[in-house]
Amino acid sequence: QVQLVESGGGLVQAGGSLRLSCAASGRTFSSHNSGWFRQAPGKEREFVAAISWSGSATYYADSVKGRFTISRNNVKNTMYLQMNSLKPDNTAVYSCAAGFRVRDYRIPLQYDSWGQGTQVTVAS
Repeated sequence: QVQLVESGGGLVQAGGSLRLSCAASGRTFSSHNSGWFRQAPGKEREFVAAISWSGSATYYADSVKGRFTISRNNVKNTMYLQMNSLKPDNTAVYSCAAGFRVRDYRIPLQYDSWGQGTQVTVAS
C-alpha cells in the first residue's frame, strides 16, 4: 500500500477552477493505477476520473468529461485533478485512491489505498 494525502480543495464560485493534488509516499506509487472519487452529503461515493500507472490512459465520468483533467507525475509521486467550469453539484469531498491491480477503474473496492479527502465547495 501507499499513503495518500490530498490538498487543493476549497471554496470557489460556479464557473471557477481548482486543482487538486494527491501526494503519495512509497516507492511503488509509480506502479499503481490511481483515481479520484467524490462523495456528496447523503450520496454514495462516485467515480470521477482515473489514470493508468504510466499515465498513458485516462478515464472520466461522463459528468466531468471536457471539464476535468487527471494527470500524474511519477517522479514527484503526485497525481492531480484539474477542475474547470465547476458547478454547484460538484460540491463534495474528493478523495484519491491507488491500486496495484485495478480492472474496473470505476469501482472503489478495486483500490487498495485511500487518502483522507479534501472538501470542494462550489457556490452558486
